[in-house]
Amino acid sequence: MAEIVVKDIRKEFGDFVAVRETSFTVEDGEFFMLLGPSGCGKTTTLRMIAGLEAPTAGKIYLDGEEITHRAPPERDIAFVFQMFALYPHMNVYNNLGYPLRSQGMPRAQVREKVEWVADLLGIRGILKRPVGGLSGGDRQRVALGRAIVREPKAFMMDEPLGALDAEFREHMAEELRALHDRMGATTVYVTHDQLEAMQMGDKIVVMNNSVVEQFGTPQEIYDKPATMFVADFIGSPSMNFLDFSGALAHGDTAIELDGFPMGVPELHEDASGDLVYGVRPEHVRLVSDSTYRGEVMATEYLGTTQIVTVRTPNGEVKARIASDRPAKAGETVGLDFNSATVTVFDRATGRALRSELNEGLHHG
Repeated sequence: MAEIVVKDIRKEFGDFVAVRETSFTVEDGEFFMLLGPSGCGKTTTLRMIAGLEAPTAGKIYLDGEEITHRAPPERDIAFVFQMFALYPHMNVYNNLGYPLRSQGMPRAQVREKVEWVADLLGIRGILKRPVGGLSGGDRQRVALGRAIVREPKAFMMDEPLGALDAEFREHMAEELRALHDRMGATTVYVTHDQLEAMQMGDKIVVMNNSVVEQFGTPQEIYDKPATMFVADFIGSPSMNFLDFSGALAHGDTAIELDGFPMGVPELHEDASGDLVYGVRPEHVRLVSDSTYRGEVMATEYLGTTQIVTVRTPNGEVKARIASDRPAKAGETVGLDFNSATVTVFDRATGRALRSELNEGLHHG
């Protein structure tokens, strides 16, 4: 079993706080994503789990044992870096076998394990080739193989596909997830790419400015964002934000948006002041009979769908609609929102108000 528990870890570099009181649990066999923009603290968090950085405060557990201050070799964790970190003077076989030879494993057993991992990754045919002449994809497979061959309790991966071009990166993401499923290994994976995180992860931690904004399944984070940052960072296009002011009470199921009543999931708290009505583009319809109207500013054709940008009194709205629905710049259209999917945010804090939609999902 390789459950990882991170409890209230904090990391300071002088006066700079890189990670603030962060807690989460990675279940045994889970593919766990640390997602966020550059500088948010996700790589520092990964390095603390791996033992490459020591936390200023907090504790880390692996398989039920505290490993907070153990050296990396004592943690039985393998680390895969973005830039491959292969030995250029060795061929593929020797790169794969190096971790085993350094442990004093007999030569016959090294060969057996290297051939096993080469078959697993489909690279048996290049075992004798120098790594310097390999493609980016093959070098990444070798780097993964060198981690896998040790059969550690858990894998730490720091943007391992970041150096690949976009098309091959998507292909390798599929391969990596399939490999994880075959092995059943616990994996913690850092990325700034929300599409990669949504495609591959069982659970996602979204970090920003050294704190956890939210964690949950990809579906929970997409459908029920806990903060405006999460709602904006996840999704393409991101969630629409329409500003309004007023007072809301526990139990309300509607708000006034520029004088027009708009439905929301039943609220479970009171709020007042500057608020934000949040709705995903796919939950916006263009209709003729709505009294809430706006002007079409632009359309973006995407094949089976199109993105239509509409200017309203409360801000721009993007609607993802069928491509066969006519929409022309300058046209005035009515807007209808799927009220069951709406999130209301407090503008000052950026936090989502508790409602029927998201009760119990405020993490971080």
